[in-house]
Amino acid sequence: MKLEENMEDILNISVEPVEESKPTKPKPPEIDKDDREKDYEYTRGELYSLIDKGQEAVNGALEVAQESGHPRAYEVAVAAMKHVADMTEKLQDLHKKMKDLDEEKKGPTKVTNNAMFVGSTAELQKMLKQMGGGKR
Repeated sequence: MKLEENMEDILNISVEPVEESKPTKPKPPEIDKDDREKDYEYTRGELYSLIDKGQEAVNGALEVAQESGHPRAYEVAVAAMKHVADMTEKLQDLHKKMKDLDEEKKGPTKVTNNAMFVGSTAELQKMLKQMGGGKR
């Protein structure tokens, strides 16, 4: 007796063959403008919150450093200042990325107009003299 048949009897279940399916690649979710705006607003709010909390931590660390005069306390305060500066930089990066995404959506805005002169050198010189008022 096969193991599968034995297990069916022991567990009092019936087993049906399952068709094997090929794994499919998951489709990346489509990002619409509303999602992007929501994510931007959420990220912006979180960065503001982190900056505010970091500023409070800096103030507290500076108080401790000034009261204790301990070099390690000053080191911690300076590190907290650096973290706050990094957060403000991330906020600026967020704005730049959003601006870049908006420009990317609009497409290229540069227009190049090329002018070409068709004629002889003598005609070109005559035209340039007329444009310059005949001055040399």
